[in-house]
Order: sequence, then C-alpha cells, then structure tokens
Amino acid sequence: MEIKILGTGCPKCQALERNAKEALKEMGIDAVVTEVKDIKKIMEYDIMTTPGFVVNDRVKSAGKVLNKEEIKKMIEEEIV
Repeated sequence: MEIKILGTGCPKCQALERNAKEALKEMGIDAVVTEVKDIKKIMEYDIMTTPGFVVNDRVKSAGKVLNKEEIKKMIEEEIV
C-alpha cells in the first residue's frame, strides 16, 4: 500500500501526514507514506486545494486535514 500526502509541507500537510502514520500504526499496516511537494506533480492529481490524501494512486481527499478515524476508513476501503 502506498500513501501520498500532496502539499507544500505546510502545517496542515504535516498534520495529515502525522495522522496517517498514526492510523497505519494503530491498524498494524505497513505502508509507504511519501510527501509530494512538487507543484507540477500535485497538479497531475487534479486537486485544487491541499493537503491531498492519496491511497494507491487514488485521491481520497483534498483540502482537509483528515483525522485518524477518517483515514482508517479510507484505508479499509482500499484493502477490501
């Protein structure tokens, strides 16, 4: 499983990354979490606001700092 946090590294992006890592840890899932800071690469995902949350190359959320429970739900959708 691959998770990408799309954003410039702002506090909201950092909070989303932290929440994602904590959710993965709580779920016992080993996944790669990467930050995508390059604006051109972020634009490839067709989002208008950051942070973006991408699981297995599918945009799950944009413009919102998801909490751990929201992240867990989105990850579970990808596992099934």
